[in-house]
Amino acid sequence: MADTTLRLGVNIDHVATLRNARGGAVPDPVRAALMAQTAGADGITAHLREDRRHIVDADIEALMDQISIPLNFEMAATEEMQKIALHHKPHAVCIVPEKREERTTEGGLEVAREENKLAHFIAPLRDAGCRVSIFIGADAKQIEAANRIGAEVIELHTGAYCDAHAEGDFATRDRELVALCEMATYAHSLGLEVHAGHGLTYETVEPIAALPEVKELNIGHFLIGEAVFRGLESAISEMRRLMEAARS
Repeated sequence: MADTTLRLGVNIDHVATLRNARGGAVPDPVRAALMAQTAGADGITAHLREDRRHIVDADIEALMDQISIPLNFEMAATEEMQKIALHHKPHAVCIVPEKREERTTEGGLEVAREENKLAHFIAPLRDAGCRVSIFIGADAKQIEAANRIGAEVIELHTGAYCDAHAEGDFATRDRELVALCEMATYAHSLGLEVHAGHGLTYETVEPIAALPEVKELNIGHFLIGEAVFRGLESAISEMRRLMEAARS
């Protein structure tokens, strides 16, 4: 029987955004990570950006020390971030595009154009025992390049699908969903593990969770926002319920 397990990674970046808006130590993203762990998260995602706009170095240190579930360390393909990842050796590293002027990650990584550079960049991370994931759009060319450079995992960017749903552009939403479905199947056929994330909400998660090739969803901003109204554990529990309902 095929493994139908679908994992949930909770991104705690925007707890740090709230903390940093005022300065000081609260709210603590590590406390949020521990609450997410108690609520049933399978992993914690944290993006250490070049400008340290939310997660900071001390957060990564504390997460590595305190959580007992895997840490997915999101990072740009820079020498600084590679050095930090090699120092901590998290369970997984997810290579993402990063522009200082963006509010959040816009689109997937351009792997095909930077194939040689990225192959050399990820090799030491794999040698150190980190699972390497590449955050990309639903594009066969990028999936093939990710496979060639030795990535073990791809994470499909679901942002365009979620944005189209939020804007009421259901024709575009449905086209994006078809592309995600087709590319999840294609990536799986190449032997890549498939994850997905970006912008997922209670309204948009079920069609993605229903894709049998997808093994993990990484969700953050929505859950942190929902936690303001219902609490973090309740927000995560509801997301898990929807994921499991879609998978069954």
